[in-house]
Amino acid sequence: MGLEAKAAARSPKAALITDAHVAALYKDKALASLREAGLAAEAIIVPPGESSKTLAQAGELFDTMLRAGIDRGSVVVALGGGVVSDLAGFVAATYMRGIPWIVVSTTLLGQVDASVGGKTAVDHPQCKNLIGAFHQPSAVLADVDTLATLPEEELRTGLAEVVKHAVIRDADLFALLEAQAARLLARDAEVLEDVVTRNVRIKAEVVMADERESGLRRILNYGHTIGHAIESLAMASSGPAGGLPMSHGCAVAIGMMVEAEIAVRRGLVGRAVAERQRRLLERFGLPVRPDPALDLKQCLAVMRHDKKAEAGHMRFVLPEAIGSVRDVNDVSDGEIGEALQAVAGA
Repeated sequence: MGLEAKAAARSPKAALITDAHVAALYKDKALASLREAGLAAEAIIVPPGESSKTLAQAGELFDTMLRAGIDRGSVVVALGGGVVSDLAGFVAATYMRGIPWIVVSTTLLGQVDASVGGKTAVDHPQCKNLIGAFHQPSAVLADVDTLATLPEEELRTGLAEVVKHAVIRDADLFALLEAQAARLLARDAEVLEDVVTRNVRIKAEVVMADERESGLRRILNYGHTIGHAIESLAMASSGPAGGLPMSHGCAVAIGMMVEAEIAVRRGLVGRAVAERQRRLLERFGLPVRPDPALDLKQCLAVMRHDKKAEAGHMRFVLPEAIGSVRDVNDVSDGEIGEALQAVAGA
């Protein structure tokens, strides 16, 4: 880590941004690595969870970095999962009009998805990831040994993105997941390394072909058009008066099932494909049905605010087969409602 950060920096200072959970495990080792490489590193710790992805939290990071003397040649090191990389990347993209950053990913979701591609963002109260920038990291580091300390729920949320990549791009990977599901859940290092490598390759190939999401990169949004809406609504209803927020992976898993149902109803794919997807998601302990009480009008309203909407049309990624999908922008409100009801009642 230290050498990669040193190579990215143009001045001798580094800001190590991490959350409280990861800091307890890896902060001291990370700081030692940075300092051994000759960087004056300061750790900045944020609360864990999606609630840290806000403009207010970014503002606090700006203040702390200014006090620490972080300048345009300094480097930001994001140590943690997807929330930390999204937040730290956004801060790096906007602080002094952009400074270098690297990602050291400690979660499966981060290693297979969030750390690759240069998307950075914070949330808006009405929509997830609404405020952000494309800002490529100078380096991305992933060590599957860190997954040994990952909470079970976090492992499963990463597996949702793994399944997504397989559905959109790699039928062989999907078959591997089916065959090795038990070893993945048992955190077998050999299988995890293979799966992470395959997923990084898939995402990197797509991003290199379409960095700014004007075409091919849209396929990475499979399950996310509906999934982000479900996640945002769950986040809005959580807290002292509500329940717990839904994890990103759980929301995406449900979104994939609803979008597969739309594809089945359109005749783009057979029912067997949707069922095969459902079985694999369930095997990984992921939800496959939306709450029957989900408010369709609220869901549609959130989707229309989503950054994937263009000229009043919501973009969807629909499967044509395991390993192949189609990007469309003509899905009607009625189709969405019927698919939600069908999957919720399945």
